[in-house]
Amino acid sequence: MTDKRWAFEDFVEGATIPLGEKRVEAAEIIAFASQFDMQPMHLDEEAGKSSILGGLSASGWHSASMLMRLICDGFLLDSTSQGAPGIDYLKWKKPVLAGDTVRGEVEVLGKRRSASRPQLGLVTFKNKLFNQHNERVMEYQNTGMFLLREPGAAA
Repeated sequence: MTDKRWAFEDFVEGATIPLGEKRVEAAEIIAFASQFDMQPMHLDEEAGKSSILGGLSASGWHSASMLMRLICDGFLLDSTSQGAPGIDYLKWKKPVLAGDTVRGEVEVLGKRRSASRPQLGLVTFKNKLFNQHNERVMEYQNTGMFLLREPGAAA
């Protein structure tokens, strides 16, 4: 038995889990890009403006990291999560620009108990990030692994 709030049994297929929001600052875009994605549109306002992105833009990997932080703060750190075996897809749909406020949500697409590990369940999520105009800026789908609160209970 676990004292964590979110166990496998708590996820409901079709449910949406709202996450928090975050304002994206120019300094953090540049700091992330300086270390991990040194393309000009992520490092310099003028380069960003002259690109197809239209301004200083967060790296797609920075956007993914921000969504992951929202997921962690929203429920994952208060769960029985055992990690994930990977992601099914990731799509960057619109640029995240300096000054944007992003918010996340997670949709539960499905769930099943593990056939080989009776204490484990698999939950498939569609993770979404929106800007302040309610435009979807990125999404990814993955399956997370969660311990069951009651592994011996009937499926």
